[in-house]
Formats: sequence, structure tokens, C-alpha cells
Amino acid sequence: MASPRLETFCCPNRDASTEFVITFQPLFFGAICIGSASLSLIFSILQILPKRRGYRRLGQYPLPKPASSSRILFIISICDILGCAGIIVRSSIWLGLPNLVIGINVANNSDMWPEVFCVGSAMWIQLFFSASFWWTFCYAVDVFLVVRRSAGISTIILYHMITWGLAVLLCVEGVAMLYYPSISSCENGLQHAIPHYITTYAPLMLVLIVNPTLFARTVSAVTALLKGRQGIYTENERRLGTEIKMRFFKIMLVFFICWLPNIINESLLFYLEMQTDIKPSDLKNIRNTAIITWFIMGILNPMSGFLNTLAFHGWTGFDVDCSLQRRRELAWDSASTSAANVGGYNPIVGSTLLYQSHVQEAKNMTGKNIKGNGQPASDAISVLSEGSESSTIEIDISTEHQDYEDIDADGESLGSSARH
Repeated sequence: MASPRLETFCCPNRDASTEFVITFQPLFFGAICIGSASLSLIFSILQILPKRRGYRRLGQYPLPKPASSSRILFIISICDILGCAGIIVRSSIWLGLPNLVIGINVANNSDMWPEVFCVGSAMWIQLFFSASFWWTFCYAVDVFLVVRRSAGISTIILYHMITWGLAVLLCVEGVAMLYYPSISSCENGLQHAIPHYITTYAPLMLVLIVNPTLFARTVSAVTALLKGRQGIYTENERRLGTEIKMRFFKIMLVFFICWLPNIINESLLFYLEMQTDIKPSDLKNIRNTAIITWFIMGILNPMSGFLNTLAFHGWTGFDVDCSLQRRRELAWDSASTSAANVGGYNPIVGSTLLYQSHVQEAKNMTGKNIKGNGQPASDAISVLSEGSESSTIEIDISTEHQDYEDIDADGESLGSSARH
């Protein structure tokens, strides 16, 4: 699990509250972490592997392929998988080599490897889960910008700079403050530990507070967009808006369930740390609650990876496609971004908000969304709902209103099918 207490445990002169939770049933806790992280890692990898049903899209227009929003979801899953791998390695070593853990408890120990492993594994876990938090925040920003048609061609590069830069910077800065002047002789007191806790929970709190607001504004913008297409708000548009709202709700629900116990647990341990003695009977309920939330964290933190993939894509099944040729057919354009189309301007295809999902298929909506009521189709909206096939929800917003005629039923290229 991801907690700043893992780094604090590497100090031989750690505080009493950290010692209390870390040393409570360590073998059982390590086994829980290994089991939860292993399940999450296996099913997360299974979820993101290509399936034989593949990626397909209904409609005649050659719409852009998945852009930065879909890439961000994939990167979040990779960060979660790497974080789970760190939990598995750390917990396995704790269970398999108890002498290594004992070496961490010895002040001024001549053997540096216990401390190196303790710090290295803790930083690995913190780095990738922090990066996952930052990418989750960038996802909310990206979908909002795409709807507002403000995403630029270099947006994904900017996201990489922000997420990895801040994740590495805050992780290194927090650990440096925690282990001053050295790992074997960390300073006592809360003053040196508070910066480390802040750098750990800053991205987590950012997602909990800001993302719901961004998602709500995105849903409002999409609703206004759908109403403005033909001046009416039909059942199809209402259904699409509900699909998008439910996707955002599931993402935030998973995040709250998996990471809210961390905030509760840290608040309780922080309160215990301020006490001169944590053993009095009047603190029994707080100690018990801290232990309960600690074990909940050991289960839910690693499982966030798999639960995130369910929120992003739904259950994708076991039908993995190992064909190299098929993967090439489904490969995404490396230069595609939220705004799509680098090479030239496409008069129909404007900014695209694409969400991959695995929801029921609504075949009756295809032709209606591409061209409705005999009027010029300036906006293309394709909605695929739950069912057998891999599906997407796309909102294609035209940036100009033009007249188009003679659309071939077999889906000819846009240049030959649209006339000004």
C-alpha cells in the first residue's frame, strides 16, 4: 500500500505511532498486501491487453483514432501496475527475509542494504502511485479542455512534463526532508516529517477536491453541446450525456473508496503522534480504528489499479488477442492528441472527446447521429453502448458549419464525399 509511514519506518528512531501500525501483525499484513497487489496486477494487465473483438467504430466518417484522453487512461493503468509490483516485492522481502527488516531497526548499523532496500522500495511505491494521482488529475483537465476545444497539439507532452516532473520532485524533496541529516539518525519530532506527508498527499487531495468540479463542468458543457446540435435534446443525446456522467462518477467512486482510508488513517496516526503516550486506555478506540484503516489500506490501495480499469473500460473479458498483425491494425497514431489531425484541417472532424468503454451497443443510433432530419451534418456523434463488442463513446464537435452532399454508404474518404 502507499503510505508515507513506509518511508518513516526506515528511520531507526521512528515515532511511536509508526512503530505501532508497522509492527502490528506484520506477517499477516504482508500476506494481505501480496494477495491484493497480485490480483490487481494480474487483472489490470488482462484488462489492458488487446482483445480479439478489437477496436471498431460505427459510422461512415473517418474519425480520428484515440487521442490523449485514452492514452492518459492507459498510463494511469501502467503506473498502478508498477506500484503494485513494488508492493509485491517489498512485502515478499519482508516475509521471506525477516533479518533484513530487523537490520532496519538497528541504529548506526554497518550493513547499509536493509536501509537501501527500505528506502528504495518505499520511494518506488510512492513515485508511481503519486504519478497515477497526477495523471488522474490531467485526465480531468484534458476532457474538459477537449470539450472546450482548447487542447493543443503538444498537450500530451505537457502532461508528461507535469506529472513525472512533479511526482519525482515531490518524492525526492519529501524523502530528503524526512531523512535529514541521514537515514540512520533521522531527526525526531513532527517538523521534519510534515513536509514528507504534505508532498505525499498533495496530489491525492488535488484529485479528491478538483476532479469532481472539472468532471461536473465537462458534463455541463457536453449537455449544452448536445442541445445545441439541432436545437433539441432527444433521448439519444440524453443517453449519451448519462453515459459520460456515469463514467466520471465511477472513476471518482473508485478513487474515493481506494484512497479515502489513507487520509483517515493518517489523521488518526498524526493525532497519536502528538500524544506523549499512545498506550492509555482512553486512546484505545483511536488505536483500533487506526489498525482497521491500516489493513483496509493494505487491501484497497493495490486494488485501485484493477478497479480503475473497470471504471475506465468496464470488464473487457479473457479473450486476449496475441496476434501481432491485429495489434498493428489497432495501433493508435503516435501523433494524435485531444484535438486530433496534425497533417491538415478536416472540415467535419473538429475537437474529439473520446472515451473507451465496454457498454451495450446501440446500433439504431448510428445513422441518426451522423446525419439527422435531412439537415447538413456539421456534428458527428457516435454512441456505442454495452454489449458484445469493444466500444467507444465519441463526441465529435465541428468547428465550422458547412454543407456536405453525396455521402457514400460504403464510407468513402471525406475529401471525395464532402462538397463546399
